[in-house]
Amino acid sequence: METISDQTIQTHPEPMVPGLTRQSEHSYSIVIPAWNEAHHIQQTINTVRHAQAEQTLTGDIIVIDNNSTDDTAAMAKSLGATVVFEPVNQIARARNTGAKASDADYLIFLDADTSINAPLLKITLEALAGGEIIGGGSTVTFDREIKGFAKRLADFWNWWSVKIGAAAGCYIFCTREAFNSVGGFDEKQYAAEELHLSKKLRKYAKANTGKFVIFEEAPVVSSARKLDWYTKKQKIVQLMLLVIPGATRSKKLLGMWYDRSQITANQKADNPKR
Repeated sequence: METISDQTIQTHPEPMVPGLTRQSEHSYSIVIPAWNEAHHIQQTINTVRHAQAEQTLTGDIIVIDNNSTDDTAAMAKSLGATVVFEPVNQIARARNTGAKASDADYLIFLDADTSINAPLLKITLEALAGGEIIGGGSTVTFDREIKGFAKRLADFWNWWSVKIGAAAGCYIFCTREAFNSVGGFDEKQYAAEELHLSKKLRKYAKANTGKFVIFEEAPVVSSARKLDWYTKKQKIVQLMLLVIPGATRSKKLLGMWYDRSQITANQKADNPKR
């Protein structure tokens, strides 16, 4: 059963913006799916709060407790976020549940181990309010230095993301109108759902003389923990599955997203109760 707290984040008084069409207390929602993220959720919400404090438009924070067994939900509520429970452990479904709980015109999907900055939020909201840009994402950097294979992979992703217009799952945004028009995240997908949504939003933008953009000015900062949790071989195998037709529809194959049992003992310090 879904439970929604009455707490929301308030920022500055909201002006009239041409791009807004719905009667809502908030112009935008930052939607954060979270499965056993008690170790990261406080930092994530705090960075969102700081970024929101520098904006003109008002926004709320919606955390989707995706059937956690730790203190994720309680911690998020204590920090002022609206918390919605989604019992089915699936990223696409959790994100859609968060979107349904929002009444805002603009939706920003942020991972629970990712930090947003004020400049990125500012250009995102200005772009959406301008009316021409219907969605997009950001290049990604990490919370510590990465080297070797991981660094090459990250650099390639950022280049490819900008070149074709594919948003990283840790930060993807769009108007509610566009989100609803394309059917939201595909719940048949257990991974790479952000790539499928990016593709649908690009088509929607083209059909409606709009744009889908990837910002490079102020990269979102995500956790490098998965680079530590898994071996190079495990990472390569999981990434290969993303390009095999039909593989992302199998939850059993996608251990990097849903099965933490492969994480070695010395890496579990950053992975409590999973």
